[in-house]
Amino acid sequence: MAKRKQTGSNTGGKAGNRKRKDAAVVIPKVESETGGMIASEGQAVEKQTAEKQVAEKQTVKKQIADAETADNRVTGAQADDSAYQERLKRHHDELRWLYMELYGNDSMFAELLENLRNFYLERNESLKGIDAEREKDPDWYRRNDMLGMMLYIDNFAGNMKGVESRLDYIEKCNVNYIHLMPFLETPEGRSDGGYAVSDFRKVQEKLGSMEDLESLTAACHGKGIRVCMDFVMNHTSEDHEWAKRARQGEGEYMSRYFFFDNSYLPSLYEKTVPQVFPTTAPGNFTWLPDAGHFVMTSFYPYQWDLNYKNPRVFNEMMYNFLYLSNRGIDVIRIDAVPYIWKELNTQCRNLPQVHTIVRMMRIITEIVCPGVLLLGEVVMEPEKVAPYFGTVEKPECHMLYNVTTMATTWHTVATRDVKLLKKQLDIVNSLPKDYLFLNYLRCHDDIGWGLDYGTLMLEGMGERSHKQYLNDYFQGYAGDSNSRGELYNADPVTGDARFCGTTASMCGIEKAGFEQDGEAMERAIRKDVMLHAYMFMQSGIPVLYGGDEIAQVNDYTYKEDPDKAPDSRYIHRGAMNWELAGNIDDPDTVEGKLFGRLKALEEIRKREKVFVSGADAWTVETWEKAILCIGRYYRGEKLFGLFNFSGYEKTAWIHETDGEYVDLISGEKVRPEEVRVPAFGFYYLKKVEEPRGEEALREQTPGKPREEEALREQQKETPREPEEETPKKSRKQTAATPKKKRRKRA
Repeated sequence: MAKRKQTGSNTGGKAGNRKRKDAAVVIPKVESETGGMIASEGQAVEKQTAEKQVAEKQTVKKQIADAETADNRVTGAQADDSAYQERLKRHHDELRWLYMELYGNDSMFAELLENLRNFYLERNESLKGIDAEREKDPDWYRRNDMLGMMLYIDNFAGNMKGVESRLDYIEKCNVNYIHLMPFLETPEGRSDGGYAVSDFRKVQEKLGSMEDLESLTAACHGKGIRVCMDFVMNHTSEDHEWAKRARQGEGEYMSRYFFFDNSYLPSLYEKTVPQVFPTTAPGNFTWLPDAGHFVMTSFYPYQWDLNYKNPRVFNEMMYNFLYLSNRGIDVIRIDAVPYIWKELNTQCRNLPQVHTIVRMMRIITEIVCPGVLLLGEVVMEPEKVAPYFGTVEKPECHMLYNVTTMATTWHTVATRDVKLLKKQLDIVNSLPKDYLFLNYLRCHDDIGWGLDYGTLMLEGMGERSHKQYLNDYFQGYAGDSNSRGELYNADPVTGDARFCGTTASMCGIEKAGFEQDGEAMERAIRKDVMLHAYMFMQSGIPVLYGGDEIAQVNDYTYKEDPDKAPDSRYIHRGAMNWELAGNIDDPDTVEGKLFGRLKALEEIRKREKVFVSGADAWTVETWEKAILCIGRYYRGEKLFGLFNFSGYEKTAWIHETDGEYVDLISGEKVRPEEVRVPAFGFYYLKKVEEPRGEEALREQTPGKPREEEALREQQKETPREPEEETPKKSRKQTAATPKKKRRKRA
């Protein structure tokens, strides 16, 4: 068993040779070294008197039957909770059945119901109004005008007040959904980028306060912008109050984690549970020398896994969830969903109980705050993540990330072969239209090369060798690459590694800017725009990574910060460069060119109904390995998107002969049969309803603003020269680029 020693511990004394402080409290079923079972807190409660259980059951029935006055903790509240009571009545039986199946605890369920009502009563009238509107329009988040942006508060604008002051810029980006990366209290230097939460009800002091959060969400709602945040369910920081008390030996709090006083059971877990970070944090358990126990730590040693077999953990985490929802959050991203239930002799991933918990979360949301959406972080292939959507009758997550398609997209960039991507999109398009994915090119995390190697093997691409090629390509070492970036968690034994870098740097903008090569810069911008045009063509919600709209490149200054230097993911988590953002209206700058062209694409997507999530979508054979063709159809409107992943002009043979088509970028008529697509170019070809001449075409093609004129000019430019081969020494020069030179772009 791989073991990790705990560092930075600030608690005293060994726990192994002393009595626990709370001797009256027993902990859940955790096997001791002697093989005995320690009774759970839930079982202890179940032994309470029958009279008390009867009284609690009557309380539950009373809540369902009518609306009583608010709980004493909601002083003086006289709110009309008829809407709440109706929702509770609709969902009560299923919620109780699921809860009792998992925990078998009437008392804890009664407590949960009592607190659900309290959180409803505490929810302000504005949020209740939003809930009511969204209940009437349950597809509000599936429209074609949805565009997201994920950003770090401090990197983007310093703090929450700063973000609020930048909402006009966000509006200018056509963004109406922002994902605020982790902002809850977390220990400096042991934060995992904010995913090691020490207090679920406190904002990091440098970022603001809960009052600032409420002010920000209210301001966003005033502009029609929805707000998303991360909810880290699987673990807490070792600095969380529960963890501190568990480390001191308090049984009630030890029961909220997985504690073992010897290595026997941890060693059994290690036989079946994969390691998340085999090089930087090997193993799934950490030895606490001051406590004399092992604790389960699936991620980093300072992140202690929560024990959801304990109903107290579930209840308290739901209270945290609702507290944050009541601050005005519209979308809650559930972090590391597949990990939250643990069983010996399993991989502790994707167990049935996980779906029970997520379904209960969905029900609780629909009872208390039905305007809030659940976004699941499930890093698997689309066909394997589908169960996390639940069913039509019993839904779970509203949305999931399209992770595998993102990775396959970059594989396509490196190979100039769309075959695997086409297969991936066919799988996604075959899923029910109710399943909504978030599509993105880059995010805060690394790129893991979890591709379909079964298919690639048929093309002669072995897993290890192909991962090596992809990492070499995007570092700028292979395949005539112009990309720049760094590896994360490289394992010299397995040869596995993940990749880090911004979209702009991976497209060649960083290299072109460093070398002051105007032609290379234009090619890189075309590639960047084409990839975004392709992303917008997918079904679901497109999400930008903050800074991508101005071609922000890798930030190597993270190496100067000792807390960040070991984590290469900070290379693409640089501060927003507002100096460069000031160029977005100047079409002669890199920022102005990219921003303007992306804005044109966003406007097209907003006005064309064929981009709605419920449209039919499919891929079309082009008989050219470098060109991808995606078709969309919605209520009589038909559109084809053609995307050239090659640095040469190519011809797509799609043979669509059902009428005339117009290119939404140029306004020109195009016959979608033998279509010549420029290098790193693309077309949005929309079928003309009835070919009635040039006047009719003009009616169906809105006037072109300046941004769309820029896109039209891009399509006219067709470079035929290959991309320049990138010598390795150039990569080293780029990594050491001074700040001033990195900002200087052609």
